[in-house]
Amino acid sequence: MLKGINQWCFPEGTPLEQLLEISREAGFDAVELNVGPAGSVGLTMETTAAEAEAIGAMARRCGLQLRSVSTSLLWRHPLSAADPDARAQAVRVVAKQLELAEALGADTVLVVPGVVDAATSYDDCYERSRAELEKLVPLAEKRGIRIGVENVWNKFLLSPLEMRAFVDHFASPHLGAYFDVGNILAYGFPQQWIRILGSRIVKVHVKDFKTAVGNGGGFVPLLAGDVDWVEVVAALREIGYEDTLTAEIGLYKSSPFQAAFDTARQLDAILKAVP
Repeated sequence: MLKGINQWCFPEGTPLEQLLEISREAGFDAVELNVGPAGSVGLTMETTAAEAEAIGAMARRCGLQLRSVSTSLLWRHPLSAADPDARAQAVRVVAKQLELAEALGADTVLVVPGVVDAATSYDDCYERSRAELEKLVPLAEKRGIRIGVENVWNKFLLSPLEMRAFVDHFASPHLGAYFDVGNILAYGFPQQWIRILGSRIVKVHVKDFKTAVGNGGGFVPLLAGDVDWVEVVAALREIGYEDTLTAEIGLYKSSPFQAAFDTARQLDAILKAVP
């Protein structure tokens, strides 16, 4: 498996060249870039394919792969929004992710499938999300990119059986699960999800979590929480997963770049847990 790190693990505004150099120095194999709001460093909705190709070339010169593209914009405009204009904007965001991923040389985009809240019921979220993704799967197939539906704290797709059925509905190798190990600890066991989802998992995020805290303050550095990493790695090896383990961890208050170096060493230990 490959060691990856998300752009969010660096201070906001870190120039991409510096981010890539630090990632290489720390010992990562891959970096996950994010499509951010206008004015963000790196990818935005205004980034052209040619600009993305140049970023991909920069990463390759650093000896790094860009294997996936994430975004925070789907929290602003969810695929499950009641407002059809908001849903249309969400579709444009994912379409842009797919365009940029192809230009970068990545093979997967991370998609938050919807958000259940006081204004959006669970069943409405399910139907709207599925309907919008059905529009996007043909585009993913055309570009040769996979859509990875992530398990996040969105009060949606709360069991591995439901996630499996949701993915299987599309019957496409270009839509799978982007599995986040740490996010599951609040309501499940990651090794169980991994074994149930199996080959549907297209990418993996890694973070750690203390269940006794139970809220966002419970996310901690790798190996400092309650994830059973031996079981997680064993499950990933059982299903034949060989792609990236992309860290998505918080910044240190001081010496923030040190988090990348520490995380790389923690990933080394995690990957050695099961030969």
